[in-house]
Amino acid sequence: GGVERHVLWLSNELAAMGHTVVVVSAGGKLEPQLRDATHLRLPVHKKNLLTGLSCALRLARYARTNRVDVLHAHSRVPAWIAWWTARLSGVPFVLTAHDPYRLSAALAPYRRASAVICVSGAVRSHLVSIFRGESPVILNGLHPLTHRWMPSDARGRFLFVGRITERKGLQIAISALADVSLPWTLDVVGDGPLRANLEEMARSGGLGDRVTFHGFRDDPDEWMKRCSCFLFPSLSEGMGLTLMRAVQMGVPVLASDLPPVRELTAAPETLLPPGDVPAWRAAIEGFLSGGDPSSFERDRIPTIGDMACAVAQVYRRVTGTP
Repeated sequence: GGVERHVLWLSNELAAMGHTVVVVSAGGKLEPQLRDATHLRLPVHKKNLLTGLSCALRLARYARTNRVDVLHAHSRVPAWIAWWTARLSGVPFVLTAHDPYRLSAALAPYRRASAVICVSGAVRSHLVSIFRGESPVILNGLHPLTHRWMPSDARGRFLFVGRITERKGLQIAISALADVSLPWTLDVVGDGPLRANLEEMARSGGLGDRVTFHGFRDDPDEWMKRCSCFLFPSLSEGMGLTLMRAVQMGVPVLASDLPPVRELTAAPETLLPPGDVPAWRAAIEGFLSGGDPSSFERDRIPTIGDMACAVAQVYRRVTGTP
């Protein structure tokens, strides 16, 4: 998912800058792409109190033994473990808020962190009432381009890249496409808990020959450069990495009108109402008939180097080092 890629890219860039980086996770498909960072395999994803406390005890010992300067967690369960580890070890902790989380007692660690980095101004505006430390906005950075979009005369090859969950809105795109009479296909790159349901939705709707589910792929740029239009029908987002990459590559995009998405455009009127199937159908038909996609500005997207430098500055302020 996007958070995992963000952690991978940030860790590799911080290591390349000369920092000693230790990534703690339960492992996964992206683990082999960690370059100069050490990986500790712990079940920090499990929503279990005893498991979390056990992880915190082990990490606190590791932090003291290895003179760790700062802890940094990127989702809500690891945020609790980072808080407990900080209490046990005396090491300050930083969190990154990747989504406009529902305000509840589950966000207690975000009140205690020395800093909470927000991936968009929209996330910060939603959560700022709970922060006690600093809360800078640092947009997700992206790798330099190795591919650019390859325009063609065909306008009907649509692409969705992302985790297949309800909030990503793929069901909206499939419903909208179902009644589009002009020729089209949809490639779905990604996996998730709703995949089987949406595959059945496509089959039962007579779309099985036009909607293809490819599962997890580690080459999304290859898919983006060959598509006609990237669909971003999310119902809620912090700041979508896949959207940012499509914009960076110059791919035509149809995207939901969400607060963080507005931060990438000077023309919010070109965005689409989230969850509104008729509006999405009309926009898709308009694009297929030669209409314009949503409008975005590439120069608003930072590099991974820019992002890592900004994060390192937060670490220095938190630890009091020059």
